[in-house]
Amino acid sequence: MSVPPAPHPVTLALDTATPFLALALAWPGGERTWREEVGRAHAERLAGATAELFAAAGLPFWASTVVIGTGPGSYTGVRVGASYALGLGRVWGARVLGVPTLEGLVGGLEGEVAVSLDARRENVYGAVYEVRGGVVRRVIHPPHKGSLTEFGALAAGRPHHRDPAPGGLALLRAGLDHGQEEWALAYL
Repeated sequence: MSVPPAPHPVTLALDTATPFLALALAWPGGERTWREEVGRAHAERLAGATAELFAAAGLPFWASTVVIGTGPGSYTGVRVGASYALGLGRVWGARVLGVPTLEGLVGGLEGEVAVSLDARRENVYGAVYEVRGGVVRRVIHPPHKGSLTEFGALAAGRPHHRDPAPGGLALLRAGLDHGQEEWALAYL
């Protein structure tokens, strides 16, 4: 069976900073997501899950843009995702854009919101954003690591969204809106 040529543009987003593997794919006229709790098995699942996502979408294995969640996250997890994204970018001739993983938590949220990920030992890694149209429009308090109590005070009564995993589409939209070609990884 032959696969038709890819429509332009095709964007792949991936995040491996948490115990979840989050993927999203968008192209003219469609989008698809994939999210699974993989623990520490990102390296084992990432390539296969990405291929499954393209196959389910009926697209050839190619994208014009790759968006990577840059963390914060586990040291190994974020490196696995970044290495894979950079490898795909090189093979496909695609641009690779970095976005903080926390921006993948804003999907479906609006207004001033606090978002956080578990940073172990009663700590969170969080930020306070102004979100419009499902995308961060302004950073009110930049990402930082601290106690849940400390972060609660920083959030100052704003809705606090704690999620164990970013959403692939939120990450994809953030990447296309304001992703950075020059990026660095953030570790917990």
